[in-house]
Amino acid sequence: MSANTSRPGPGEWEEAARLLSRTARDLPTGRHEYHKERLMAHMDQAQRTRETSPRPVEARRFRLARPAIALPALAAAVAAAVIAGTALTGGDGNGNGPRRLATGPALTTRIGAASPNGVGRLLDQVSLVAAEDDHPALKAGQYVYIESKAADTFVKTVDGRSSLASHALHRRQVWFSPDGTKGWLIDPAVDDSPEGETLSLPDEQGNTPVAGLNHPSYDYLATLPTDPGTLLAKIYKETEGQGNSPDQEAFTTIGDLLGESYPPAALSKALFKAAARIPGVVTVNDAVDAVGRHGVAVARLDGTSGQREEWIFDRNTHVLLGRRSVQVNRARGADELIKPGTVLFTSAVLRRAVVDGIKQVPARTG
Repeated sequence: MSANTSRPGPGEWEEAARLLSRTARDLPTGRHEYHKERLMAHMDQAQRTRETSPRPVEARRFRLARPAIALPALAAAVAAAVIAGTALTGGDGNGNGPRRLATGPALTTRIGAASPNGVGRLLDQVSLVAAEDDHPALKAGQYVYIESKAADTFVKTVDGRSSLASHALHRRQVWFSPDGTKGWLIDPAVDDSPEGETLSLPDEQGNTPVAGLNHPSYDYLATLPTDPGTLLAKIYKETEGQGNSPDQEAFTTIGDLLGESYPPAALSKALFKAAARIPGVVTVNDAVDAVGRHGVAVARLDGTSGQREEWIFDRNTHVLLGRRSVQVNRARGADELIKPGTVLFTSAVLRRAVVDGIKQVPARTG
């Protein structure tokens, strides 16, 4: 690779923005902003290194959670550069102009004590509750509706200066068809239009991604094995080479499948039991979801990033309340601003239901 690299031109900016839009629109709330900032920071560091050293630079890999379409690394990097100069720093690239969401200081929390004891017992209780969930099967023409609230912390760079900022707690609504080819998203972290945007496929380029672990439709989830050992083996095999470690990637993948999706009861039970078999999984005595509900968590620490992913359950009912990612150990390099106790991402599931039409909201009960 040449040491003299140029900034992308206007044509490349337009292409990159289009590519990034295709990727970011299916990310869980807020996490696209955080990942784009991190990518940009590492791009800048790699650029400086290329200019001062003849040795090749190996880029650190980051997992973009549940992308709609996997983009080539170069396209994603260019897109990150464009966004870092516009949407993340303000309307005009200099920190001026409207933001989609209000920003504030970094979100922080007390780091709950973790223990390897009791993981199997807790996940057994959770899996029993999941198995008793008699939610209706999704039929053709219907949609999964999921409503949540979320917030996040990210590294914000303006005029070469980086600082931590957070997006305000906000509402997210998504609709998915059984086969995953039709959907709608209303989320101010992704699209500032109050009407939201379509998730229907194929996209503008005619691409229709095949459903899989990183893009799970309801129909796909219904085909997964419900034996915990077989299911976990499949997850390890299909995520090989992804993430910072096989164990962490398996845990994160299960968390994504449980989060913004609608797995059949038998599969939910199998996913929880499979998670209990992953080395390094612990319980956290106290964790708080995005709307302030306290619970007990099942978690795993990523030894590379120092971040702990937590699945938060009600202490009494063992129902999944939400998820969050907390910086537990000191971060290094481009992430050194992220101190222990920083909440990088937090969410709370408020409603999960089947509706008969896209953008239809179920009636509240009680």
